[in-house]
Amino acid sequence: ASAEAAETVLGAYMFHRHGDRTPKVLAPTNLTALGYEQVYTSGQYYRSRYLTGDSKIKGINEDTVKLSQLAVTAPVDNVLQTSAQGFLQGLYPPVRTVQTLADGEEVQAPMDGYQLIPINTVDTGAGSEDNGWLQDASSCANAKTSSNAFFDSAEYKDLSEKTTAFYDALVPVVNDTLDEEDINFKNAYVVYDLINVAEIHNSSIPSSDVLTNETLFQLRTLADAHEYGLAYNASNDIRAISGMQLAGEVLKYLNTTIQSGQSGSSGDKFGIQFGAYATFLSFFGLADLPHANSDFYGVTDYASSMVFELFTNADASNGFPATEDLQVRFLFHNGTASNTSEPTVYPLFGGNDNSLSWNDFSRNMNKFAVSTTEQWCTKCGSTTGKCAQFAQDGTDGPASASSNDGGSGMSPTIGGVIGAFVTLAVVLGALAAFMLLGGFRLVSKKAL
Repeated sequence: ASAEAAETVLGAYMFHRHGDRTPKVLAPTNLTALGYEQVYTSGQYYRSRYLTGDSKIKGINEDTVKLSQLAVTAPVDNVLQTSAQGFLQGLYPPVRTVQTLADGEEVQAPMDGYQLIPINTVDTGAGSEDNGWLQDASSCANAKTSSNAFFDSAEYKDLSEKTTAFYDALVPVVNDTLDEEDINFKNAYVVYDLINVAEIHNSSIPSSDVLTNETLFQLRTLADAHEYGLAYNASNDIRAISGMQLAGEVLKYLNTTIQSGQSGSSGDKFGIQFGAYATFLSFFGLADLPHANSDFYGVTDYASSMVFELFTNADASNGFPATEDLQVRFLFHNGTASNTSEPTVYPLFGGNDNSLSWNDFSRNMNKFAVSTTEQWCTKCGSTTGKCAQFAQDGTDGPASASSNDGGSGMSPTIGGVIGAFVTLAVVLGALAAFMLLGGFRLVSKKAL
């Protein structure tokens, strides 16, 4: 406790899953009242942690939001964006305000002073919660190809074969919604999701006697294995593109927090992004979190959250600390965080330390982070749309990928000059042969 009291939290970046929702197979999915309550409760907890408590972020506004201090993002998705709104209501509850106009009239803000906080969109694919596998919402072709390779793996084929009888026994439970031929390991998460939602919300389930505790546990375990296999692969990490993008967002935001603090600004304190479980799994694999706890192999529960805290043990009373005095720690909570169930600190990157210096943290994150559109285009092999400019400029785009793989690294300009000389040599060679064989010779005009 004394060590924590000496700390100063300078900023944080959070990635948060949506709350309870309707099943994916019955798209469009919608946030439920329970889901709303979950994310709202989580918002209240993080308010008590970062806005009003002992771990308050230095300089952040407690009651009335200062928009320059907060950055909130979510994909274009009904469930994720409404979850973000519910969370923000808990983070910054209404503040009753009265404004006096020039003529003396007093105007009170509606809804008891409900605070309007914009939610920016991130490009991870529209309607992601309506997809059985969230990579379907991605526009990264190489990531999709890598994920689909899981279906050809020995692990997948073995589990698919061994679980045929298990899924056959579940047919009476879900065949009112799913076709019998789709009730198998290939659709492990869809089957689990449908039954999980029914277990939470339905007063009766067909053939419910089949759903013993052991069966439900195996159903969840198989869904975990299926989704982790689709989200991350150590030998082909492009599969984890969503985790790479998240790492890039974390680095960019915390870098901005540091730059703002060093310049004396009070902005860029708390970044919040809402997203889906696939991004959690991808990042878990990239950051080697299963080394810290085997639970990181599993799909996160509704309203789960992970946070990257930027803090210092140095004296921050007279200004922002030097970069070498900055540290980062990673916290995760499976399910709704609250004052009775708080996030836990875990070591990153397969290590044992619960915190890392900023330099060590950023160095390890940069090993896999995708921070720019150009990086994304190169890794995903995209050459159209927003990626066209990088495919044509001859630098790091997909069209020039060979120059980055140990090749000559020849620039287009030098290549063009060499090509011109080669063409000229060919022409002169052909002319010499023509003259030699035809008995012709070159003479000077002066000799005529």
